[in-house]
Amino acid sequence: MAAENCANGTAAVVAAAVLWGTAGTAGTLALTGAADPVALAAARLVIGGLVLAVAAGPAAWRLLSSGLPPPLVAAAVAVAAYQLCFFAAVGRTGVAAGTVVAIGSGPVFTGILSWLYDRRRPGRRWTVATAASVAGCAVLVSGGEAVGVDPAGVLLALAGGLLYAFYAVTAARAITGGAPSGAVMGVLFGGAAAVMLPILLWRGTAWLGEPRGLLTALYLGCAATALSYFLYGRGLRSTPVARAATLALAEPAVAALLGLVVLHERLSAVSWAGLALLGAGLVVVALPAGTRPPAAGGPEPARPPAQEAQSSA
Repeated sequence: MAAENCANGTAAVVAAAVLWGTAGTAGTLALTGAADPVALAAARLVIGGLVLAVAAGPAAWRLLSSGLPPPLVAAAVAVAAYQLCFFAAVGRTGVAAGTVVAIGSGPVFTGILSWLYDRRRPGRRWTVATAASVAGCAVLVSGGEAVGVDPAGVLLALAGGLLYAFYAVTAARAITGGAPSGAVMGVLFGGAAAVMLPILLWRGTAWLGEPRGLLTALYLGCAATALSYFLYGRGLRSTPVARAATLALAEPAVAALLGLVVLHERLSAVSWAGLALLGAGLVVVALPAGTRPPAAGGPEPARPPAQEAQSSA
């Protein structure tokens, strides 16, 4: 039963990452209209947060009425602040560098925060697989070419990675502590929606009157935010948050493949190598504790339970 729960948790996290990976393509199609990136991100959080809060319903209200822990309040602000840091970083240092630093640093910060909060040091397999996945992500996004780096932009991207790690770890601690995952996500993203609503109004909403803009905002809010974070919360019930953060690196892989199919982009040979490295790292992280890819001569016997527990993510 524990193995089945672990597999279901892994599948839920990967499904969430696949939905996140569709956001870039959807946003690119929408940005050909009158929307700007900050307005699109704000609309995504406002719609997604509202859907999550309404779906959580009484469970979210019970969580609020029981005395909302300060870390959850801070995590709700962090959800909104991540979006702002990410777009500010991309604006200063470019899409490639901003994306690699923000998304790539997230799993690293998550592992560090998990260690600090729970005294649970990530295993060696997680460390190696995460390093490979982050390296693959960097090569995939940059295509092996040198990218301009602005120090302020890199700091903003690192701040975004830390904010992501903070709200992911905070949500995981609340969920493993007994709070319903839907209620936790409803509170976090409902709070983030309240923070982002003034920004959306400031940036303008005229573009939502266009069918393309409205449909894109609804997709990003309902599918790439509400549904994805509902699945992510479900996954955190049985998946250690450090492992979940690494599995979430499937997002840039999905985005790259959609770019090929939908936007007719091209990947260099180096980018394909990065995609393969990223995929290999994710496969290693997704394998249950104590499981290794079979050798050429046949399946490898499982390790003793003591070794499994020591190396688990």
